[in-house]
Amino acid sequence: MAANGSADVIIIGAGPVGLFAVFQLGLAKLKAHVVDILDRPGGQCAELYPEKPIYDIPGLPVCTGQELTDRLLEQIRPFEPVFHFGEMAAALSKTEHGQWQLTTDAGLIITAPVLVIAAGGGSFVPKRLPIPGIEGYEGKSVFYAVRRIEEFRGRHIVIAGGGDSALDWTVNLAPIAGSLTLLHRRPEFRAAPATVSKMRELEAEGLVRFELGQPVGLRGAGGKLEAVAVKRMDGSTGEIAADTLLPFFGLTMKLGPIANFGLNLNENLIPVDTEKFETGTKGIFAIGDINTYPGKLKLILSGFHEAALMAQAAHCYVHPDKPLRFQYTTSSSELQRLLKVA
Repeated sequence: MAANGSADVIIIGAGPVGLFAVFQLGLAKLKAHVVDILDRPGGQCAELYPEKPIYDIPGLPVCTGQELTDRLLEQIRPFEPVFHFGEMAAALSKTEHGQWQLTTDAGLIITAPVLVIAAGGGSFVPKRLPIPGIEGYEGKSVFYAVRRIEEFRGRHIVIAGGGDSALDWTVNLAPIAGSLTLLHRRPEFRAAPATVSKMRELEAEGLVRFELGQPVGLRGAGGKLEAVAVKRMDGSTGEIAADTLLPFFGLTMKLGPIANFGLNLNENLIPVDTEKFETGTKGIFAIGDINTYPGKLKLILSGFHEAALMAQAAHCYVHPDKPLRFQYTTSSSELQRLLKVA
């Protein structure tokens, strides 16, 4: 069980709207903890189209998803948000003092008077391999994310996949693994060329073994993996000795445990008012693509607007006895000190 934490606001989702919410909350002097199932910030923008041009961000005629993420991270740096990556928001409850208590699938517990759901279309959930009995190995020998690199030191690893995650972790884990085999069904990869080149260098050095094929079965007992059964592209079958399997076959969007938070869902979207973007549950807000209201436009720009109004309302929950004075960053020396530009 991870150590408990507390915050003024908990944000579920580290995509562009969640990141901009950190900024707006920071201007209101509210400290945010941000939880995201991905292992990096940026959400859908950074995960699904990091190099795809975006043309409708105000003031930026064109930027990529990764560039937008980087700019938002730079913008919120003065507010020092606390990020919890690689963790899914698993359960929500109310404390005896009226605070929201969020528990992640990694055992982290965070309490705050305000919860903001900025999870886009829902949580990114790793695609599970269609292998009979894989459930018994998950969390013991089969992992869909790498949360702590050191836990894989000395392990005999098979990484399956050909995208950025598979190649990134191949490059990062090869130096500490007992052995590492990269398994992909074709010789071409969907990863960044520089990462592919680095993988080939490690292969030449004998730190990575590359095989054409796909996993079709597991052998072991009690959740402890001994070998991965492989169907090769030439039609032959065989086994790779391994105690760890890391499948990286992409992500799928699901509302996930948020659907069990007791909110009044409408076709897997969360209805909100257009004054504060608060849900039907006091102290819980929803901003970005996950919410719905009359006239809703699923644009990053709309999410930014929603984040600004949400932050004003959130202040009332955190500091009910302190009225929030509206100020402009261009003229307020107080806000400029917060932004560390004065």
